[in-house]
Formats: sequence, structure tokens, C-alpha cells
Amino acid sequence: MRRTAYLICGDWHRAEDIVQTALTKLYLAWPRVHRGGTVDAYARKVLVRCAIDEGRRGFFRREKAVPAVPDTSTTSAAPDLDVRRALAALPLGQRTVVVLRYWEDLSVTEVARLLGRTEGTVKSQSAKGLAALRELLGDPVVEELR
Repeated sequence: MRRTAYLICGDWHRAEDIVQTALTKLYLAWPRVHRGGTVDAYARKVLVRCAIDEGRRGFFRREKAVPAVPDTSTTSAAPDLDVRRALAALPLGQRTVVVLRYWEDLSVTEVARLLGRTEGTVKSQSAKGLAALRELLGDPVVEELR
């Protein structure tokens, strides 16, 4: 859950807060959810909703996250870091759809139901998100077309 929340919001500390909030909500609804046998689906839906709610607070947030401690320098050329930065550059809706479709491996129908959107919206957000990721990461196929 923490990795999924991180991929959606782009910050480990916010991801931990989102997971904590989601687990609290899951705990409160446990008798109802456990009886229905939909624990995984409910947990994923609550996690996404908490991430969306966290993102909506925007300017009213009291804490300010910084990408790195000022006195330290990092020289990491890890490819997954580039993907994380590219994901962070996507708008929240596109990032959420891309993470759920390609990280969580959910179908278009499942993502649409989870986010409360139409399947067409999920498909277009997915296509736009992938196109933006290719552009940001410098996909060789995209570069050849130019």
C-alpha cells in the first residue's frame, strides 16, 4: 500500500500518512468489509480516495515537503529514480490512472469503478499519461518520429 501511495503522491512521508489514514478507515469499516470478502478492493479504493483528498488540501497544508535535505548531495543515476520523477511530473489524475493500470495491474473497468469515472476517461487519461511519460523519459520511438 505504501509503494502504491508513493507512486500516486510522489513523497514517502505523505504516502505513509495516506496509508495510515486508509488503514484507520479500513479498521473502522472492518466488520462490514470483512463479511463482504472485499478487503483488498476496499483497501485499494480507500487508499486512492485518501490520496485524492490529500492532494485537494493543496495550499492549505501546513507542512511543506522538501525533496532533499539541503546539506546532502545525491549522485544516483538509478533508472527507477527517473521514472519516479516523471511520474511526479504528471497531473494527479493521470498519475493515479497510470499507477493503478500499470503498477497495480487493474483493468480499465476496475480503475473506472474505483475512481468513479467512465471507462473512456480512464482510457484517455492512461493514453495521455503514457504519452507524457514517454516524452519525459525520452522514449527512442518518440525521438525517431521527430
